Amino acid sequence: MKYFLVSLLLALTGASSVAAHAPERAARRLASNASPAAPTQANTAPEAAPPAVSSPLSSLAPAADPQVLALGLSAMQCAQAHGTGVNATRLAIIDYSRSSLTPRLWVFDLARQKLLYHELVAHGQGSGGDIPTRFSNDEGTHASSLGLFYTQGTYQGRNGYSLRMQGLDPGFNDAALARAIVIHGADYVNADNGKRMGRLGRSWGCPALRKAVAKPIIDVLKDGQFVFSYYPQQAWLTRSSLAQCAMARAQLAPVAGRLSSLH
Repeated sequence: MKYFLVSLLLALTGASSVAAHAPERAARRLASNASPAAPTQANTAPEAAPPAVSSPLSSLAPAADPQVLALGLSAMQCAQAHGTGVNATRLAIIDYSRSSLTPRLWVFDLARQKLLYHELVAHGQGSGGDIPTRFSNDEGTHASSLGLFYTQGTYQGRNGYSLRMQGLDPGFNDAALARAIVIHGADYVNADNGKRMGRLGRSWGCPALRKAVAKPIIDVLKDGQFVFSYYPQQAWLTRSSLAQCAMARAQLAPVAGRLSSLH
């Protein structure tokens, strides 16, 4: 990819004809660099990444990649602009391009401009080892899914207190409810054991948390908030309408050079 996000639109603007056509231009630019891949098929290596860009969330989470924060916030704003979660004030962002041994989940209270949690989070067995590289929307893959999720209610299940999520990215995560991709606590999300194994334990596709923090995190995210899962997978970035909208909101500009792959 040779395109960078250069700024983040902070409000739900977009009335101008330029903004209206930005997603189409962004899609054409990205598609010209895309290699063929089915939406639910995995990329074995990161093909694309958002660029270095300032985000209003960066001051709250200086350890996070600001371009990932910008993309997550923009995706949430795109969903709200289309009538989903208009009253939501909390956003969780997962950066799956980071090691599972590194805290890669950030939970924000946007109304209070506060970082609520910065935590470890596990990925699915079907997504790979320490750093996942494969993602799927398909039942039976035990892989994590990318994109924006809208949270629903809680329930007591096999993994205890759990949070249902509706995937908002058709072809990429919209099977989340059918696959039971939920947020829950798990004993295998353990930093000490992870260091011995070289990775955290893995789920069947769910973003699993430490049991000690699972309930409070679920409680701040339940009932109509957002969760955004990121990895620089080219198929998702170029074919997801929400990803394209998010990149357009953050604005794309051509630059020379190549992106570095992983953190």
